[in-house]
Amino acid sequence: MVFWPVAIYNKYMSNPWILFSIGAVVVLLIVGGVILAPWKQPSYTVAAPIDPAEHAKTIKEMGAPRHERPSIAIVSVNEATEVTDLMIPYGVLKRADVADVAIVAEHTSSVALYPFSKLGQGSELFKVEPQATLQDFDKQHPDGADYVVIPAVLPRDNPAVVNWIKSQHQKGANIVSVCAGSITLAATGLLDDRRSTSHWAYIDELKEAHPTTKIVPDRRYVSDNHVTTATGISASLPLSVAIVEAIAGKQKAQQVAQDLGLDYWDERHLSSNFELTWEHKKSFVRNSMSFWRKQTVGVPVNNGMDEVVLALTADVYSRTLLSKAVTVGDTIRGKYGLTIHPNTADAASIDMLPAPESDKPALTIDRELNHIAERFDRPTAEIVALTLEYPWMAK
Repeated sequence: MVFWPVAIYNKYMSNPWILFSIGAVVVLLIVGGVILAPWKQPSYTVAAPIDPAEHAKTIKEMGAPRHERPSIAIVSVNEATEVTDLMIPYGVLKRADVADVAIVAEHTSSVALYPFSKLGQGSELFKVEPQATLQDFDKQHPDGADYVVIPAVLPRDNPAVVNWIKSQHQKGANIVSVCAGSITLAATGLLDDRRSTSHWAYIDELKEAHPTTKIVPDRRYVSDNHVTTATGISASLPLSVAIVEAIAGKQKAQQVAQDLGLDYWDERHLSSNFELTWEHKKSFVRNSMSFWRKQTVGVPVNNGMDEVVLALTADVYSRTLLSKAVTVGDTIRGKYGLTIHPNTADAASIDMLPAPESDKPALTIDRELNHIAERFDRPTAEIVALTLEYPWMAK
């Protein structure tokens, strides 16, 4: 008689497919245990304020306007432009009313707005109508814009956009990029031999493609001889107020910052706060695999709503890897005149968010990150803050 454990082994365990299956289950259990292990809360170090003399130098390096009523062109690519990079400078600069502001594009068709990240281009959130083509803007402003703002766009080396930025610089425009818009700006050659920065996830790409640019750490935005670059997506808020200061002075910038709910707009930043840690990687993997937790979240779009608030709310919820954000409503005009086309008119089977609060637009990020921590969990809010390059201090 064969001892029964030996019989079981001979019948089942000698089969390679059974052994493989058992091994796969063991590996999955181990990986799952690691991913679901208790989460270690990341710590942020608060960045120190910038010396006023350094800030004044930065504002001077951004360049002064050349016209009594300056013109600002926010360039876009019709096929795909990052939602917050475009909408925040537009909303802040229109609110300030210190310049004529226009979103320009290669074609007259609507500009599709998306969340961008190293994980790829997310789902389309909504469309906006450009206010001029590149050619129309040139006809209206033959001597060029005072400032050209470059959000992240795809493709990043769009020839029409790259050549237009170069021509605007040659006419005397001050050039400003937001986030990965630095990659498009670098394609013009204007970052060669200049100091610069970018979103933390694109720094290596920028250095590799343009080795003569000098990356400056620990600064939210960097200016060098009328060319300015900024760090991650949320840097567009202080950067936009800095443009207001360059045009209209510190007192006006202070008023705009107060209206926005922004405590400061100087260059303070700690690059070491924004690194892809093991805990972040676990959260990205866990959320990507958690198909049973996925949901579609609707952002209501109403006539006259603040463009900054809409962009931030939609962008934040599109970055959780657990929620797909959609905008719900009819075509509207935003608070500052932008024509906005939501991507759905039907709220059925969509988990609708409350109408976003518009009193202090800069508070939207903190408010929605806290909501995401409550709705999903704290690690999910942390990875959203990381992709925004926002120093979130959870309440």
